[in-house]
Amino acid sequence: MALNQPARRASQRVSYVFLCASPFVAIATVAPIPGLRASVLHQVIGIVDFAAIAIAIWMLAGRAFVAQASETRLAAIAGMLLVLPFGLIGLLWVGLGPPWEASPADNQMRYVVLITAAAAVVGGCVALKETLFMAGERFYSTLGFAGMILAGPLYLVGEIILLAVFSAVVRTGEAPPVFRSLSEMQDILLFFAGVLTYASTAAFAVSLRNVGWLGRGASHSFVGLSLIALICLLMRGLQFPDPAALTSPWFTIPG
Repeated sequence: MALNQPARRASQRVSYVFLCASPFVAIATVAPIPGLRASVLHQVIGIVDFAAIAIAIWMLAGRAFVAQASETRLAAIAGMLLVLPFGLIGLLWVGLGPPWEASPADNQMRYVVLITAAAAVVGGCVALKETLFMAGERFYSTLGFAGMILAGPLYLVGEIILLAVFSAVVRTGEAPPVFRSLSEMQDILLFFAGVLTYASTAAFAVSLRNVGWLGRGASHSFVGLSLIALICLLMRGLQFPDPAALTSPWFTIPG
């Protein structure tokens, strides 16, 4: 048993590093490809990526899922749910380019994945809040929880509208007029969902630092990036600009 312990610790360390890198791995894998599941090779890469994430989660937290302590199980569930969106992006090969450059079928899958990911993130934050509450950090974890409970439904409704639009386009070739009239409302929903999500992320980062689960430098990085993203979103305002009317590339527009 003693001989296996160093190997187990090494595998957990590798799994931890891989899970920390998994968002960047998923983005680097998918970003260059504009479409979904562009070839059999891409599908194989997606399956391997998803399987690697699943194995890393099990290697790192397999025992935690069956632990007696509720705090330990909730921490493992929170981590799994918060990593899941990037596993789905890799598995289903959802392009990270702008929706207006993708086909209706691609966008239909895009928003199915985004809705699933949003539900997973909200569930992960609920579990994380309970874990932090048990660890004694109640102020910032409650702020983060309150923000995500409000952001989740706003984001889900906004993305469901977009899924309905592209599902209709796939079936009939055009979006019904009723969905066009909802465009402005959808922009407002996603604006406030984004604001609340960035604020909640900053609050959770402070909470994780206070219980010693996140280093000071990492916590400051999360808070800083969240504030920068929040400022960019506020600079953009409530309405997303029409890409066809832009005189500069879309990625240069804040927010």
